[in-house]
Amino acid sequence: MEKQELINKYNEEDRLSVAKILDKIKLCKTRNKIVNTDFLDMYKQKVAINILQDQKVKNYILYKTCNEADKAILIIYPEKYEEIFKTKCFDYNSIVSVIRITLPNMLKEKYVHKDYLSGIMKLGIVREKIGDIFVFEDGADILVIKDVSKYILENLSNLTRFSKSIVEEKNLSQLRKPEIKKEEKRITVAALRLDCIVSEMANISRNTANEAIISQRVYINYEIAIKPSKAVKEGDVIVVRGKGKFVLKEIQGQTRKGKIAVLMEHYI
Repeated sequence: MEKQELINKYNEEDRLSVAKILDKIKLCKTRNKIVNTDFLDMYKQKVAINILQDQKVKNYILYKTCNEADKAILIIYPEKYEEIFKTKCFDYNSIVSVIRITLPNMLKEKYVHKDYLSGIMKLGIVREKIGDIFVFEDGADILVIKDVSKYILENLSNLTRFSKSIVEEKNLSQLRKPEIKKEEKRITVAALRLDCIVSEMANISRNTANEAIISQRVYINYEIAIKPSKAVKEGDVIVVRGKGKFVLKEIQGQTRKGKIAVLMEHYI
C-alpha cells in the first residue's frame, strides 16, 4: 500500500502522526540505523502498533521508563541491532532525559502537574517532547526527549515560577517513581451509555457531559469518543480532560429504583 493511501485510512487528526511513523520506518530501512519517535500517548501507541503490523515491521519496542508511565517512545531498529535490545543493553539515556525540579521550601506542595507542564511549554517546547511528569511534595521529575533537555536546563530557571528552584538533569536510574493514588466511587446510572457514566463520575450535568464528548474531550480506552450513546463495559478506561482518568471496575446490577450500580476507580 502506498504511503498516502495508508495515511488516508486514518482520520484527519491522526494523519500527521501516521506520516511521522511511516517516515521513521523508512529511515530505519534506508539508513540501517536505530530511530525513535517523540513521546506517544496511549491512543497513539495503538495507532503505531497498527501501522507497524500493516508494514510488517517486527524489530521495534514501545519503551516506557517505568510501570507507572503512560507515555511511550517507539524505537525501531534494524535486524543487526536485535541482540542489543534482546539483552537489554541499549542505553535509553541516549534518547530520554530526566529533568528534576526541586522547589524552595516556600513552594513545597503548592505546584501540581499543570504548573510544570505549562512552564516547560512556555519555553516553546511542543507537548510531544514531554513525557510523564511525576509530581512530589518537593518538586517533580519530568521525562523529556534528549534533544530538548539542554535547552530546558538552560532556560527553565528564567521563568518566575522556577526562578528559586534547582533544575538539574538526572540519569534514568535516578528517576523517582510516584505512588499512584486511586479511590473507588460507586455511581448509579439510568443506562450504560458514555454520557450517563461521564456525567455521574465527573459530577457534571448530562448536557455538559454531552458537550465534552462532542467536542472530543473524552477518551475511552485512549481513543477519542464522539458518540454520547456509546455503550461502556467493565474494564473500560475513560479519560475526561480536566476531570481525570477513571476505570469502570464492576457493573453491580440494578438498584431498587431500577438504576444500574457501577463501581468506578478514579486516579487522583
